[in-house]
Amino acid sequence: MAGTTTDDNRPPTFLESGLRSARAPVVLPLAVVLLVCWLWIVVMARDMYGSMTGPSAWMMTPVWDASHLALLWAMWAVMMLGMMLPSASPMLLSYGAIVRRSAAEARAASRQTHALAAGYLVVWVLFSVGATALQRFLAGRLLVSPMMEVTSPVVGAALLLVAGVYQLTPIKLACLRTCQSPFGFLMSRWRTGLAGAFRMGLEHGVFCVGCCWALMLLLFAGGVMNLAVIAALTALVAFEKLTPLGAPAARISGILLIAAALWILVF
Repeated sequence: MAGTTTDDNRPPTFLESGLRSARAPVVLPLAVVLLVCWLWIVVMARDMYGSMTGPSAWMMTPVWDASHLALLWAMWAVMMLGMMLPSASPMLLSYGAIVRRSAAEARAASRQTHALAAGYLVVWVLFSVGATALQRFLAGRLLVSPMMEVTSPVVGAALLLVAGVYQLTPIKLACLRTCQSPFGFLMSRWRTGLAGAFRMGLEHGVFCVGCCWALMLLLFAGGVMNLAVIAALTALVAFEKLTPLGAPAARISGILLIAAALWILVF
């Protein structure tokens, strides 16, 4: 039957079926962005803990001029996008499904979904400015090494303690509940058009930062470019936001982080 086989009468492959999907104009660009971000993260991490002759070499500098700060910000921005996009996918896909039903054409629906994603990512790009400033502040006081790891056990414990305490706060749980309910968020804050989609993306990004900013401090405690830490935090964020056990997981992780901080301080 028409539309069920290819021109040579072969059944469509998984890739061909995916490309024909109504979600393809949204999923494919986001998948490319995610792939590029993680490739960059892996290359940087392997070089940082390897030969240090590649993209991480510019980090080994005592002089932080404008160009080096811009590169440091780019590192944080790419890392944040790679870590946060997976957990934002339900919100983006839910919005895409809604606007495809109401938009006059598929192209308009794709543009609005991309605008939503852009608003979300802009928030994390701006968050990366703050992370860059914090790293520069700590490095200037020799509290972060050129390997981007904290040099003081006390500072490391303080970061663990802040992250752990925040995991138990009402604002963390309120932001987490919003992130766990993308459909509810969209229905309560719905706005039309490209500008409306972009604003909704900004608002969802703010809730996401409210949910996860303290966890990002653990990158300093474990090594900013430590691939195992990056992957573990990405998995924890996704588990919190995408599963029904997210709130208990946040509380348990908070208690464990506080216990680890006290262990470091006492022993």
